[in-house]
Amino acid sequence: MERADELVAEPRRAAWWRRMASRLARASRAFGEQLRRIVSRSSVDEAFFDDVFELLVSADCGVDVAERLVASLREAVRREHPADAAAALALLKAEMAAMLAGRDRRLNIGARPSVLLLVGVNGSGKTTTIGKLAARLRESGRIVLVAAADTYRAAAIDQLRVWADRSGAAVVAHQPGGDPGAVVYDAVQAALARQADCVLVDTAGRLHTKVNLMAELAKVRRVVERLIPEAPHETLLVLEAPTGMNAIAQARAFHEAMRLTGLVLTKLDGTARGGTVIAIEQELEVPVKLVGLGEGIDDLNVFDPEAYIEALFEGLGSV
Repeated sequence: MERADELVAEPRRAAWWRRMASRLARASRAFGEQLRRIVSRSSVDEAFFDDVFELLVSADCGVDVAERLVASLREAVRREHPADAAAALALLKAEMAAMLAGRDRRLNIGARPSVLLLVGVNGSGKTTTIGKLAARLRESGRIVLVAAADTYRAAAIDQLRVWADRSGAAVVAHQPGGDPGAVVYDAVQAALARQADCVLVDTAGRLHTKVNLMAELAKVRRVVERLIPEAPHETLLVLEAPTGMNAIAQARAFHEAMRLTGLVLTKLDGTARGGTVIAIEQELEVPVKLVGLGEGIDDLNVFDPEAYIEALFEGLGSV
């Protein structure tokens, strides 16, 4: 199956991350300040490892991930014999990058139509993300159809229409209060008839603790599966990065109910804690595929782990 791993060409993708690195200043500044305090140490002793552990926990990496990173760092220090704390922190940077490396972050959008379900709690940014993603896909030449399956709020349907108009995507919607499964059924049928490339499904926001609402999401998934057995091709959970470790509980519940294939982190520029990405991926073994940095229609792109780690360590200069 053909897979699309980038929403835009590589040169533009790289330029986007260079431009967006400045938007990560809050997380970079908080992380960098603590790094500089550790660098002030003249030796790599037991207190150094304690400080690194505290840094990782405060950055929302989580205790388990922090312990694993410190253990890996100890081994790297024994192997490399760094001259000082700054050199040892360069090894930490490499270990964090390695923890994010190797995951398949490509969007599975080769089939026609490819169906992408976007799920999440209220206010996580699903509708905005769909608008941005539709714009990216349209820019790459794909025919995109959006299903307004958040039928509980008339405002959500109106908001989705605005974003779809901006991106040039078509919308399938029913009256507010209708059956979300029926909306998705009609959207997929329309996509098959029109030979659309992608169907983006906007679902109603729901707390992960509400069993009946999570069951409704499962019903939407079954509707898609009946129409296209291999669909949905992506089930993406949209999370707000500033939520921090609380996002893990959300992600775990949605993963159990929906078999997530990827994560979308929004408001990445609004968090002062840079370890959330690592913690979520290690907990769920589900990759972050897309990130949002701002409210503009262009402020969404494929997650670049190397660029993200570089941005976090920006405050330490050459480390």
